[in-house]
Amino acid sequence: MTPSGNKNEALPLLAAAVLSSGTVVIENVPKIRDVSTLIEILRGLSVQVDWSGDHTLAIDPSRLHGSRPDAALAAEIRASFLLAAPLLARTGLAVLPRPGGDKIGRRRLDTHLLALQQLGARITLDDAYYRLELSGPFRGAEVFLDEASVTGTETAVMAAAMANGTTRLLNAASEPHVQGLCHALNEMGARITGIGSNVLEIQGASHLRPARHRVGPDHIEVGSFVAVAAMTGGELRVQHIAPDHLRMIRMVFARLGVETLIEGTTLRVPAGQKRSIVADMDGAIPKVDDAPWPGFPADLTPLALVLATQCDGTVLIHEKLFESRLFFVDSLIAMGARIVLCDPHRALVIGPSRLHGATIVSPDIRAGMALIAAALAAPGRSIIRNVEQVDRGYERIDERLRSLGARLTRE
Repeated sequence: MTPSGNKNEALPLLAAAVLSSGTVVIENVPKIRDVSTLIEILRGLSVQVDWSGDHTLAIDPSRLHGSRPDAALAAEIRASFLLAAPLLARTGLAVLPRPGGDKIGRRRLDTHLLALQQLGARITLDDAYYRLELSGPFRGAEVFLDEASVTGTETAVMAAAMANGTTRLLNAASEPHVQGLCHALNEMGARITGIGSNVLEIQGASHLRPARHRVGPDHIEVGSFVAVAAMTGGELRVQHIAPDHLRMIRMVFARLGVETLIEGTTLRVPAGQKRSIVADMDGAIPKVDDAPWPGFPADLTPLALVLATQCDGTVLIHEKLFESRLFFVDSLIAMGARIVLCDPHRALVIGPSRLHGATIVSPDIRAGMALIAAALAAPGRSIIRNVEQVDRGYERIDERLRSLGARLTRE
């Protein structure tokens, strides 16, 4: 199989295209619900967005009109707030509803708003809307983010790219998708240095030019398919990967007894994995915890947890970022998994468990994918409701799993 383009890179690139003086072409865009929703939001602002190829978008923002994205659409996805900086830079005003997205806990916007304030924006808030205003261009400044937020960093970088003067962004996120956005902005004429580190320096530009950029492979999707293959005992080959993006993911899977091999830009998961959890050096129960890049991605925590139910041994799963992300384990327990939910952030998994089919509900993108993995490993018939949540982040998930031998249908 070949991974889709990185969802979390494609969405900010769509927003960043609004900053351009002409058409921006983005290749390898995943055809997922969140992308479709953001396209409709942009079209509602008179931005021309066309599929010029199977996975290629051409975005022409020259006729941008308005500063109020459609409230109903914007409330569906968290990525709608990525339009704040581009709308401010282009129109001086952005009126945005509270964004939607996965219900995995409180997802504060303070980092985004504080960064925009330090770069010159004025912000007011009522019960339903954020009103952001900007007189003239953004102003370069030294900005220390109060957390290494991915979308907060992307918002600050887009604003700084159009600012008067130099911006020094400290405690910046450095995930592959953040790096991809920075490279794309440089291709558009921005001057960003320190890409891949936690300190970015951005020389502001008066305008950004048209450019072409290719979205990188989605390392979260790669990790998801690795978990499915390991749980079901099959062999898997994933082509056109970025090996450097998978270092910590492979290390954590190895801790769960799953071997992966890198052959150039292909990742191979051999069949018949041992799936034996590796204890810490002193024999203590090991821990899998997420962290900002280059740590283990939070979006793969549900997949690591469900994989652990099929591994021999005990492991503590520690989800540090979101206080509601682990609540989906109730569905796994209903399927026969032996899991102790210690608190909203920690779950103790004792494996292996013999799972069985059940009727369950997908609460969000990543938990939904984890439940699909559990259903594929469980004897009997499972029904997963609300699967459209998974469609928000995984392209044609049912077709692609069937192409690998899975038995599943969409009703």
